[in-house]
Amino acid sequence: MDCLFCRIVAGTIPAKRIHDDEHCLGFFDINPQAPTHALFIPKRHLATVNDATAEDRLLLGHLAYAASRFAQAQGFADAGYRLVMNCNADGGQTVFHVHLHLLAGRRLTWPPG
Repeated sequence: MDCLFCRIVAGTIPAKRIHDDEHCLGFFDINPQAPTHALFIPKRHLATVNDATAEDRLLLGHLAYAASRFAQAQGFADAGYRLVMNCNADGGQTVFHVHLHLLAGRRLTWPPG
């Protein structure tokens, strides 16, 4: 198992977990780009969103649902936050296990860069 995020799911690499259910895991990013920067990942390995099948629709939606519940619980949902999912190298993906970034705690500008 050489996937970093699969190893986090397995518990062989530590992470500051913020969400854990049967479908996904949420934890803080080790290189935060905002005061709050969390990742929500499926527990099952899926390299990119391009690899998703019709059966993965609910799983991908569940990542956004888990992130929104975290935002509400932390009290920044009304102020706002950003959800980002990168795909492949030109899209900014560096770990090839689908992950949803949640960024919050400061005003975010557009375009992101």
